[in-house]
Amino acid sequence: MAASAKQHGLDRHVARLRKCRRCPRMKSTPVSGGAIVSKVMIIGQAPGPREPTLKRPFAHTAGQTLFRWFEKFCGINEADLRAKIYFAAVCRCFPGKSPGGTDRIPAPDEIRNCSAWMNEEIEILKPRLIIPIGRLAIAQFIECEKLDRVIGRKFRSRRANQVFDLIPLPHPSGASAWHKIPPGKTLLEKALRKIARNPAIIDLQSGRGD
Repeated sequence: MAASAKQHGLDRHVARLRKCRRCPRMKSTPVSGGAIVSKVMIIGQAPGPREPTLKRPFAHTAGQTLFRWFEKFCGINEADLRAKIYFAAVCRCFPGKSPGGTDRIPAPDEIRNCSAWMNEEIEILKPRLIIPIGRLAIAQFIECEKLDRVIGRKFRSRRANQVFDLIPLPHPSGASAWHKIPPGKTLLEKALRKIARNPAIIDLQSGRGD
């Protein structure tokens, strides 16, 4: 697919995504990072309560941590990351709060409803590298019973008739200390170094990433 045709297809896709109202229990409209044509995709779990207002993914404290990771290990700051990488998520709308006060985990039917959007994005972009962030996102591609079995590793994965590198990351939320203490801290650093060395990231940094 020519670059202009890919951009046109992604523009139309994002416009349709923003109008999606498939899940009545969701508490916001879809959040999108924009139609960024890229060979690298970041897959989050679902927006938090701030993202719908700020109208971009990873817009609050978890995002600040995520962007620090990428700047430290990959030399890419937040502005460049948002401009050069396509941001997706398992669910694009804020699920609301659980009775305990934490963000509600999307239900299986909501995940199914949203999966078609991700599949179409993978078909359009044909990514070379996908970075799923958090257990829910990782589980859309590979088994993830324990983070220490998948973080720090690179996998070859397949979805939507495409094959790509998959390098999972833990969720940067402050609600979990996993990535701050052993073995999580060491495994996170190992994963980030693998991302930094991945050819798709190297090409992205040199301007050949689309």
